[in-house]
Amino acid sequence: MALFQHAEFYISAHDLRDLPLPMGMEVAFAGRSNSGKSSAINTLTNRTRLAFVSKTPGRTQLINFFRLGEEGDQRYLVDLPGYGYAAVPEKIRLHWRGVLSTYLQTRSSLRGLVLIMDIRRPLTDLDRQMLEWFKYTGNPVHVLLTKSDKLNRQQAMATLRAVEKELAVIYPGATAQLFSTPKHQGMEEAERVIAKWFEPDPESPAQA
Repeated sequence: MALFQHAEFYISAHDLRDLPLPMGMEVAFAGRSNSGKSSAINTLTNRTRLAFVSKTPGRTQLINFFRLGEEGDQRYLVDLPGYGYAAVPEKIRLHWRGVLSTYLQTRSSLRGLVLIMDIRRPLTDLDRQMLEWFKYTGNPVHVLLTKSDKLNRQQAMATLRAVEKELAVIYPGATAQLFSTPKHQGMEEAERVIAKWFEPDPESPAQA
């Protein structure tokens, strides 16, 4: 996909103090552990191992930045740690709760949030918590209902409509779509949404 073709790893951060300066534009990807978040990033970038895919939920505990384009390009995809896996120690869960909530609510370079949900378990309490944190910013949200190939077309569309209906209440303006990594379903739609977020705002000062 044109926007993501040259994505490359840039930096990882464990704490907020490790984040790069918010000089460019960022789009964050968030989702429950084992929701298919890393696979979605790899599919969109047409790479097999750009984002780490683990068979053990809860393994990814870093904020990973992927730069789009060549050196000097300050557009980034940001892979946030998966959340909601019970086996992660309480100390780690509390740490990442603080990091994620602060990042989502205060990061000035953040232009939008791609929220990944397994279509068979959409809009969990933790997903709603992420939306509540991010709602403060007024920035857009786009939901990828991953693993849509696990349901038949009628079931998938019914789930999509139900998610859209709830989003209209809890996060007005948020959008949603079906997405399948094995079927490469929904790639073009996702890219169109994200590409729009990276467009310079004519009412804002020029991006660095």
